[in-house]
Formats: sequence, structure tokens, C-alpha cells
Amino acid sequence: MIPRYTTPDFAALWSDERRYQTWLEVELCACEAMEEAGTVPKGTAASIRGMKLDVDVARIEAIEKTTRHDVIAFLTHVEEKAGVPARWLHRGMTSSDVLDTSLAISLRDAADLLLTRCARVLSALAKRAREHQKTPMIGRSHGIFAEPITLGLAFAGHYAEIARGARRLETVRAEIAVGKIAGAVGTYAHLSPEVEARALAKLGLVAETVSTQVVARDRHASFFAALALVAASIERLATNIRHWQRSEVGEVEESFGVGQKGSSAMPHKRNPILSENLVGLARVVRASVIPALEDVALWHERDISHSSVERMIAPDATTTLGFMLERTASLVEGLVVYEDKLRKNLAAAGELYFSEAVMLALVDAGMARQEAYVVVQASAMRAWKGDGTFRDNVAADPAVTSRLDKDALTRCFDIDHALKHVPAIIARALASKGDG
Repeated sequence: MIPRYTTPDFAALWSDERRYQTWLEVELCACEAMEEAGTVPKGTAASIRGMKLDVDVARIEAIEKTTRHDVIAFLTHVEEKAGVPARWLHRGMTSSDVLDTSLAISLRDAADLLLTRCARVLSALAKRAREHQKTPMIGRSHGIFAEPITLGLAFAGHYAEIARGARRLETVRAEIAVGKIAGAVGTYAHLSPEVEARALAKLGLVAETVSTQVVARDRHASFFAALALVAASIERLATNIRHWQRSEVGEVEESFGVGQKGSSAMPHKRNPILSENLVGLARVVRASVIPALEDVALWHERDISHSSVERMIAPDATTTLGFMLERTASLVEGLVVYEDKLRKNLAAAGELYFSEAVMLALVDAGMARQEAYVVVQASAMRAWKGDGTFRDNVAADPAVTSRLDKDALTRCFDIDHALKHVPAIIARALASKGDG
């Protein structure tokens, strides 16, 4: 986490103050559950809550220099503040009960922040998809002119992909909202499943099925993989925008504000810096996946090789993706579309994109498919080299005209026919998840 890519809500979520307050809440909810079970004097948690303790981060860090154990340092500090009632905190619990349950809360809350941002991105993409539903553009495969699409269809494709990412986030939110208050090695030796269930319910969590001493890390690996997929979807959108903004293409452009500068040396520059930034940040989010996967294989009931990893990747990956989603929404909302350049690029393809329609018409007229392919390709390659237009070439080819009359051939060059299903595709995409 660095300030440049950290929004205030994520900064608060991953702050030391928030972490220790969450630890305290876990301890107090566990204490309340133990009170209900009769193992802790009633009113203990309420008396501590009534003190409205302010956790002193500096004091905890000072204690930890001696204890070299963060949870013990935290509990020592709480005892300093709360006095006698604090003796009942952490009864029968182990450090991972606090750490893993608190991490679950933080990751769940991070997922909520990300889902809110996903909704804004989806809303922006849906609006642009509808706006340009019938704006023709040349489709490309391998970066080469292919067949016509519409700009709205391109936006709809990105919408559908990010909608899938949002659904994955919803899934892993539930998968990660799992804690444990089962004691050392997870056997409830001095606790009970009932105490755990009550405590976790107060925190909005459920219990790990078999916790050992920790919550199983396949859950966390799934969470970070879901983040990476959302980042990858953003990267694909940003990559397309970077291409569309190239000088030779010029179909869309990132919003360029008054006073903005594109280059320290070249005053004329207007660069796709937002898209390029998003591509770079996607690499950071994606980089969390391998360490998260490697955290799955802990020794026996528990080791702490995962701890140092998660201290880094949990705040970094969630915060970075949160920033990316905000930037993506702004990028799409402000994207400038040059419809005249879209038309010029479509025209530059010289109607070669109707080659399949001519081929299929010949097949329907009785020509073998491979023969039709060769016939149409010959006219297309001549046009590609500047020898006539594709339409004129096929109209002058006896192999074509012997099977297709003028009207039949004209029907092959109908862009409205080529795009007739696009509105239905866009409608299907936007129905895949509400766009707010």
C-alpha cells in the first residue's frame, strides 16, 4: 500500500487502529459467547465495552519489542487498560483464533468495498454499450481487420466479463467469511463448537469446517485468484482502449483535461496513461496469487509461513484493485468516442469483411465450400494488394456470377444484415447482472 494508489476507505480498513479494534471485537464476542455458556462471569464483556477502550498502537508495538508476539502484546495492553475483567479474555483460545477470524472480517469487508466499485464500473459500461449499440466499427482478430461489430458490442463484452468477476467476488466473499474460535489445533479442548458458533455469528461469520489451528488457506487462495481475474478483465479493457487510441487508429481517446500535459518534451502528446496505469497495476494484483497458493501447504496443524505473506498481499491486492476499479469507472465514463474515425477505419477495410458472406452465398448456390473459399480468396487477395475493390473483383469473376445474380451478390454486402443480432447480444450481456 502506497498513498498514490490507496483510497481513504481502504486505508482505514487496513490501518493498525482498525486491526487492533477488530481483534478486540473478536475477543469480546468470544467472551460474550463464553458468558452464555457459563464459563465466564456474566457482564465481563459489557464492562470492558463500557470502558470504550482506545487501542494505543504505539504502546502495543512497544510491548511487542519485548514479547516478540503481537497477540500477547495486544492482550497485555488490553489488560493494562481494562484491568481485572480482562483476565477472562482469550480463555481457551489461541492466537490464530483472533488472527484468522479478524482477517476474515477484513477480507469480507474489502470484498464489499470492491463489489460497490464493480457496480459503478458495470453501470458505466452498460451506459456506453447502450449508447453505441448501433455504432459500427471494424472488428479485429490478430490485430487485423476481420468483420464488423459495433462499439456497443465491444463494451458489452467487457461488461459481461467484469460481471462474471463480480459474481466470483460474491462467491469468495462467502468463502472467506469464515473464522475459528477452536483453540490450539482446533479441538475445542477448553471451548466448544457452540461457543464458536455464537461468537462468530455476532461477527457475521461462520465456522471453519475443520480448522486445525488455522482457517484452511485454500479459501484465501481462492479469494486472491478472484481478485486477479477482475484485475485481468480490467487489463483487457485497458489494452483495447490503448489500441483504439493509437494515432493510426484514433477511434476513442481517454478524457484529456484542461491543463493536462502528455509529455515533458513534446507538447502535442495526449497519451493513454490511465489505461497504461491499469495494465501495470493488474500485474501487482496478479502477483498475489502464487504466494496465496503457496500458503495453502502449511505444516501439519499450523505454521506461520503464511503470516508474513498475508500481511503484505491482503492490503496490497485489495487496495490496488479498489483503486483500479475506481479508475476504470472514471475512464469509461469519460471516454471520448470518434465516430467519424470509426467509419473511416471501417471503410479502410474496403468491404473485405463481406468475404464470408459471399463464400456462404456460393455454398448455398451449390458450390463446394473449399472451392468457394478459394474463389473468394482470390478476389480478396487482389483487393488486398490494391488491384481493384473486393466488390468489383467478385462481380467480375465468372465463377461467382455464374451462381449469384446481381441482387444476390448485393445482398452479401449488407452491413445491417451482418449486425442484425447485435442488439440481442448486448441485451443478453446486460441482463447477466443488474447494472444499477
